[in-house]
Amino acid sequence: MVSIVLAGGGTAGHISPMVATAEALKAADPEVTLTCVGTPKGIESTVVPAAGLDLTMVAAVPLPRRLGVDLITLPGRLIGAVLVARRILSKHKARAVVGFGGYASLPVYLAARTMRIPVIVHEQNALPGVANRVAARFASRVCVSFPNTTLPTQEYVGLPVRSSISTLDRAALRAEARRTFGLPAAGPVLLVSGGSQGAASINRAVDAAMSEILAAGVSILHVLGPKNMSATTMARTDVGAGSVYEPVAYVDRMELAYAAADLMLGRSGAGTVVETAVVGLPGVFVPLPHGNGEQARNAAPLVEAGGCVIVPDRELTGERLCHEVLPLITDPARLARMTEAGHGLVPSDAAARLAAIVLGEARR
Repeated sequence: MVSIVLAGGGTAGHISPMVATAEALKAADPEVTLTCVGTPKGIESTVVPAAGLDLTMVAAVPLPRRLGVDLITLPGRLIGAVLVARRILSKHKARAVVGFGGYASLPVYLAARTMRIPVIVHEQNALPGVANRVAARFASRVCVSFPNTTLPTQEYVGLPVRSSISTLDRAALRAEARRTFGLPAAGPVLLVSGGSQGAASINRAVDAAMSEILAAGVSILHVLGPKNMSATTMARTDVGAGSVYEPVAYVDRMELAYAAADLMLGRSGAGTVVETAVVGLPGVFVPLPHGNGEQARNAAPLVEAGGCVIVPDRELTGERLCHEVLPLITDPARLARMTEAGHGLVPSDAAARLAAIVLGEARR
């Protein structure tokens, strides 16, 4: 029996490919033993157990970017987290570690190195994070989601997505999906999502543009993020146009949301870019304006292929949103061309490919 430890945490960008890879590992070897490692503050505390996976925790050890108390205390905190990670790896008799970045990964990477356990790194973004940049220097294999990533000895594998996404037939699931969310059976639907935490600038623009979008006969499925839902958040209906606005805090079956929609408005995190390309859902992406610009880099190949449109965050107003969305979502021929551009651009079998690599390293 082979034991694999999967490490990652914080956001859906790290957790979704981890869960997808776990699913693929089980499909490839039903006898494999899997243990996920995360941090108490990340969404993995609920998402990973909901996926039927074992989860254990290590302390989050952020790497400070400036001089201060956190930098001075970093060595002690990191050593403590590595010791905890060593105990986890020893307890589960890990034969390999596959990490997806985030605060949980670095202690597990370092623990595995001290124990001579093979490390496989998977980087989701075109611009890699700190933990994966460190681990790439000693990892057995370094796998990336985008060919324009720059890590030592990297292999272009693609981004693992769950089988419910990689095998999705949007047309076949469309009627069920619309019933699930209370959307009209006919007429275009705009899916809006700012990621697992929501996006304030996108939510404001949608609020400003909502009346005009609904009046045009376009319904909106709006994934607000749990912190943005309140008692005053309500569904709306434009009786004359027959369109509706349906707000939800979170969607745990994104394949249904993708199947219900004709166009997506959202951030260009790696998961969103790859999943929409795989299922053939055209997008209007608003890259996160903070960080090192990885979200704009993530979307670049899809933009070049004609599968999505980019709007800078600073330019996103209600007026600009209507200008971009309404001519597009009401043009079936253009949507079809964008769908075709997305299909085949990214590997849909990345989870199976990564699982094969991990099992290969574990069985050496």
